[in-house]
Amino acid sequence: MIPGFHLSLGFTLFYLALIVLIPLSAVFLKTFTMTWDAFWTAVSNERVVASYKLTFGASLIGAALNVVFGGIVAWVLVRYRFPGKKIVDALVDLPFALPTAVAGIALTALYSGNGWIGRHLEPLGIKVAFTPLGVLVALTFIGLPFVVRTVQPVLEEAERELEEAAASLGASRLQTFARVIFPTILPALLTGFALAFARATGEYGSVIFIAGNMPMVSEITPLFIITKLEQYDYTGATAIAVVMLLVSFALLLTINLLQAWTRKRGHGGRA
Repeated sequence: MIPGFHLSLGFTLFYLALIVLIPLSAVFLKTFTMTWDAFWTAVSNERVVASYKLTFGASLIGAALNVVFGGIVAWVLVRYRFPGKKIVDALVDLPFALPTAVAGIALTALYSGNGWIGRHLEPLGIKVAFTPLGVLVALTFIGLPFVVRTVQPVLEEAERELEEAAASLGASRLQTFARVIFPTILPALLTGFALAFARATGEYGSVIFIAGNMPMVSEITPLFIITKLEQYDYTGATAIAVVMLLVSFALLLTINLLQAWTRKRGHGGRA
């Protein structure tokens, strides 16, 4: 049986402090040992800024793609029956179970110039492996399950009667989706987007193989942090990590506020 509120709350705060707050505080405290000039030099280097643009840009685009196609996958899995459905459902979780390094090697093998997919794309002028596009492919791959598994239970619990009522009143399928289904799943889509984005910004193993890691072109920020650590530049590594934390937190906070607003609006509309 779950203990009382005060004991549960105390345990929760203690656990969060031990697992989350203390490690993050250590990153900030290490960074505070730097002077402002040293901090700014570490985080505003041209090569570092290029890695920010690639990491956050590819993460945002990958999460947005997963919202669209992950939503479609969730819809198909919930609303249709077809042969091999359980296999497809299990494959969605493959990025969760697959070691990230293995995922990176597999994607590189598929999209390289002599890979099964890459050999057909390169004659068309589309090079994936060892380019920023390869980074986007890897981040989209690892983020898909977050959207599908967030939207799927919401669709399963959605009231079909509302859709039937809309259809009986003459609404088209597009109108039913836009006015009945989409408002219901929008908070879940935003949650899936936030989870996929957060996962992508810190991804390392599946990206370094397919990215090529070329400075100013396909070098991600997590790799840059690892490089700093290997050079024993701990303050430089923590300074870059702090920037990533602050930007990620700001974006996630914005998404969470938007999610809360959509839920409040949805409840208000139903009222």
